[in-house]
Amino acid sequence: LILVEPLKGLPKVDREFYIMQGDFYTVGSYREKGAQPFDMQKAIDEKATYVLFNGSEGALVGDNALKAKVGERIRMFVGNGGPNLVSSFHVIGEIFDKVYTEGGSHQQENVQTTLIPAGGSAIVEFKVEVPGTYVI
Repeated sequence: LILVEPLKGLPKVDREFYIMQGDFYTVGSYREKGAQPFDMQKAIDEKATYVLFNGSEGALVGDNALKAKVGERIRMFVGNGGPNLVSSFHVIGEIFDKVYTEGGSHQQENVQTTLIPAGGSAIVEFKVEVPGTYVI
């Protein structure tokens, strides 16, 4: 995920996070131990063994959870490395105040879910209104 900022930069927010989604197709089954070669037939059939955020299972939960305080403005840079699956990106409990899709300079407002194609990206912004656990 590469960002070329506008000359004057992006508007200030309190926190920025990076999330990358990817789908993986392995010869072995889910959680099978050992090195796992790529399975072309699973990829052709679009039957991912894993769909991961930031490259590993549990990357954004528990001690690795993204944290913010009520009242903070959040910006998330979200990419979908694919190679096949579309990401229907949503933070449960939030509405995105702004969404910039595919590196565009124009924004959509008040978006619940944004579609990110394989190889695509989006920037989403929102303000944390109430305390809680927000699931991605």
